[in-house]
Amino acid sequence: MIEALSFEFMQHAIIAGILVSLASGIIGSLVVVNRMVFLAGGIAHTAYGGIGLALFLGIPIFAGASIFAVGAALLMAFLTLKHRHRIDTFIGLIWAVGMAIGVILIDLTPGYNVDLLSYLFGSILAVSLDDLYYMSGLLFAVIIIVTIWYREILSVSYDSEFASLRGINVPLFYTIILVISALTIVVAIKVVGLILVIAMLTIPVYIAEKLSKNLFGMMFLSGFIASVFTVLGLWISYTFDLTSGATIILVSAASLILFLISEKFQNR
Repeated sequence: MIEALSFEFMQHAIIAGILVSLASGIIGSLVVVNRMVFLAGGIAHTAYGGIGLALFLGIPIFAGASIFAVGAALLMAFLTLKHRHRIDTFIGLIWAVGMAIGVILIDLTPGYNVDLLSYLFGSILAVSLDDLYYMSGLLFAVIIIVTIWYREILSVSYDSEFASLRGINVPLFYTIILVISALTIVVAIKVVGLILVIAMLTIPVYIAEKLSKNLFGMMFLSGFIASVFTVLGLWISYTFDLTSGATIILVSAASLILFLISEKFQNR
């Protein structure tokens, strides 16, 4: 792995992995606490429509995917706040339509042979310097938002009815959580792909939740754990010439299994 660090693409991959892992730790904690895993999955797959849009219009992938994902997040926020009893139907519909739009737009893109696997399973080794700037800016924005409105986000996440009684604008902060989740999901797709992104958002958080006493601790610890999984997954993928995104997720899953086994023995 030491010799791999001499390559620029590997340096970019490690930096990108850590940036996305830290953002995923924060956002994943909010996703799990708010019980929005299915919502996050819907946003991740809807973002494929944005990838198709970006390719069709010839704009940066992150720009197209971000626009589409944020639009989906705003729509889901509106629908789930007003019609919670039909949440599964709406998410499934937006999920399917978003992916279908992406496929059609890619088909209509003249002279473009898209490598679907790079978007389905990630392409962290192809991260550019511009991608790193985008990821850094997003992580900074997420940290600022969560720091400034930590108490409001905490209240909305654990007890929205009580937060509303305290005068907190629950729909606003619920929407903010979904929007920053959508943007984080977009950059996470670059690392592990849209199929595996939910595992990246939830596995480190599950472990951190068991070891933390509050939401802030969970965010910090899950970001650190996700970073370790990412770097270890990159090392294994480089050593054995494996797909990076899938390897990162398998490392995460194996670590979770070991954690559950050790936890079971400790309880005994």
